[in-house]
Amino acid sequence: MKPEIKLCLIAFAAIGAMSCSGNKNETAVTNESMAQDVAAYADIKGQWNLENIVFSDSDYVRPSDEVPGVCQYIVFEDSTYHIHTNCNTFSGAFSIKGDSITLGDGAMTEMACDNMATEDALRKILPNIATVYIENDSIARLDSRNPSEYIVLRKTSEEE
Repeated sequence: MKPEIKLCLIAFAAIGAMSCSGNKNETAVTNESMAQDVAAYADIKGQWNLENIVFSDSDYVRPSDEVPGVCQYIVFEDSTYHIHTNCNTFSGAFSIKGDSITLGDGAMTEMACDNMATEDALRKILPNIATVYIENDSIARLDSRNPSEYIVLRKTSEEE
């Protein structure tokens, strides 16, 4: 065999060996990322009370102050979310990847209510929700892409 052909074959073999060894690291990163996604999904799964919807230090809605005695909450299950306010519901698909969360467009009932502050705030903030942070498995914060805007959720206890 000519030396030029041998050199080409050796070069191709070396390139092939290097490309195969690179996939192991990609697989490890992919598996780690998938494990984080599963953990984040497991942490958010369940029912959470809507505690506060914040647009700024002086512009916010506390659902329990708006309609005292009425539990307003969000439920994350499978790949869907359901929000129950004092008289309307929202629902749609969601996805989590690491600390990023996407709440997809969904359906909403549009009954007229005496107090629509929670519904109005949710309509305004939900399309911009981008990240989720969970503290002690009991408090979640859904941050908006807009600085200073977020939703605070409290995990519903079994007794509620």
